[in-house]
Amino acid sequence: MSQKPILLFKYGGNAMTDSNVKHSVLANIVSLKKQGYDVVISHGGGPFIKEMLASVNLKSAFIDGLRYTTPEALKYIEMVLKGQVNSDLVTTINGMGYSAVGISGKDGKTVVAQKKLHKRGVNGVFEEVDLGLVGDVSQVNPELINLLLENGYIPLIACIAADEKGVGYNINGDTFAGYLAGALQAEQFVILTDVDGLLKDKDDPASIIRKISLSELQVLKNDGTIQGGMIPKMEACETAINNGARSAKIINGTQPGQIGEINNALIGTLITKH
Repeated sequence: MSQKPILLFKYGGNAMTDSNVKHSVLANIVSLKKQGYDVVISHGGGPFIKEMLASVNLKSAFIDGLRYTTPEALKYIEMVLKGQVNSDLVTTINGMGYSAVGISGKDGKTVVAQKKLHKRGVNGVFEEVDLGLVGDVSQVNPELINLLLENGYIPLIACIAADEKGVGYNINGDTFAGYLAGALQAEQFVILTDVDGLLKDKDDPASIIRKISLSELQVLKNDGTIQGGMIPKMEACETAINNGARSAKIINGTQPGQIGEINNALIGTLITKH
């Protein structure tokens, strides 16, 4: 296991599509190595997947925000995440004088998947909905990542994995990263989003919550304060902390300067166990 405190970053979305922002985000992340941290980057690639599937005329159905994934779609999703996005991130970091290694959850069986059983509630009645090849995390084996960290590499991990029989699955990037952060016992699990943190009122940027515990978070989930795309992000933070990460933080990835100030209490939202 790495002797240095680990920061695991979940990177994706709009902070990936602008090449200048992307370069700045990655430069700020790797600069944290100089502050004595080991860094790990787990990534998705939603905008690029959308572009690829549109270019081959594969239409995606979304169920409660989750993309129904056919075997044909998964082939293109894996091609984009591993062959395009992951490779591009490795090249960018290597160009900064560091040594990055790109893997997916499949490599070294780092993440073992299982089929996701999605429960959907309609008028108080819950039913299981088939999402195709959408997976959940069954197990995390962090040995390969720790081996890379011990030897000075920066691991970049694409959010795809296979089950014990070798069937591939597309896993929600936030969920995937949360389980990784827990298994690595990360000092902090950092989700880069396009907002400044968790807001009490989504329409009021001044209503940002600077620090919150898991029990307080549950209250906000139950009363509907946490909505939409923030729900899987908060659930990923819970997963990370409940599985061994010391804390989690939501910061604005489109403001890359915030990354270098990861310990600043006036930046982002810090989530703690108690």
